[in-house]
Amino acid sequence: MRERFEHLRAWQRRLYEGGWAGVAWPKEYGGRGASLMEQVIFLEEMARAQAPPIANTLGVGLIGPTIIHFGTEEQKRRFLPKILSAEEIWCQGFSEPNAGSDVAGLRSTARLDGDHFVIDGQKVWNSYGWVADWCALVVRTDPSAPKHKGLTYILVDMKSPGIEVRPIRQMSGESEFAELFFNNVRTPAANVLGKVNQGWEVALGTLMHERATLGASITIVYRRSFDRLVELTRQIRKNGRPLSEDAVVRQKLAQAYTELEVFRLNQMRSISRLSGAGIPGPEGSILKIFWSEYNQRFQQTAQEILGPYGMLEEGSPHAVDGGEWAYGFLRTRGNTIEAGTSEIQRNIIGHFVLGLPKSY
Repeated sequence: MRERFEHLRAWQRRLYEGGWAGVAWPKEYGGRGASLMEQVIFLEEMARAQAPPIANTLGVGLIGPTIIHFGTEEQKRRFLPKILSAEEIWCQGFSEPNAGSDVAGLRSTARLDGDHFVIDGQKVWNSYGWVADWCALVVRTDPSAPKHKGLTYILVDMKSPGIEVRPIRQMSGESEFAELFFNNVRTPAANVLGKVNQGWEVALGTLMHERATLGASITIVYRRSFDRLVELTRQIRKNGRPLSEDAVVRQKLAQAYTELEVFRLNQMRSISRLSGAGIPGPEGSILKIFWSEYNQRFQQTAQEILGPYGMLEEGSPHAVDGGEWAYGFLRTRGNTIEAGTSEIQRNIIGHFVLGLPKSY
């Protein structure tokens, strides 16, 4: 996993040197200064060409845009170019053992000591924690304040003394996520993003970027998987006939294709709105639910079509596409948890999009 990551890091560096790592980012911070729609088109073409993904996914897609919106000029010049070049890899410290999707229920604390904050606590389900140089951390700085108040968004150097990273092994066999432990970690107060005790607004900015823009290129990735599955149905035979002629299989594939088109069109509508407003809105939760649950349904369909061979993992001589389908099926279990659970997304849609009363 480390070797592949370093390959992706070198690839992102090449993109950065060519001015393609942050197409819609301001030129003064290493971007290209293009429109958001142009960036989406570029991402789609990259996915269509089957180019590798970038290494600093969270930094470029979530945390960088948050720094652009809420950061000081000094913070922008310090962090943004190194995010685009992949010189500094970022992770996101939001979820905790008793506050996964309920970020405002977090218990990690930070107390001011001179010109530094001293941080104690634990974070969980941390993507890229095993390789990150920096962490966008949300902590409680005023325990007496209401739940959504008293939170502060701090940028923390992962090489600081007192930080422990523990990998979490997933059923896919990888340790993509990690637990982070903070024990008397000192961080300069100058690293606060936004204002002290007003970190909830900044955190929401990160979350909305995560939910609204994550699918910008994923539609092409899904379409690529769909096309490959169709190709496989023409190769696999049942009762002497290719599966592509089976009525039930054709119906399942038609359903998957229709849903993928619905997702693509909604994604473009969301990007158009984001281009005009400048910041994502709660409508991004609709996209998050759709792509995560769609992928689970699609991978289930793939397993039904491929049969027992579809569950063979990499290394088996009979694995389909080198075990890619087995890994994809297992990995989808996390889709409806990461970036906010489907339950939380439905609450957001009901309250902030549809205007329904809160459920107590």
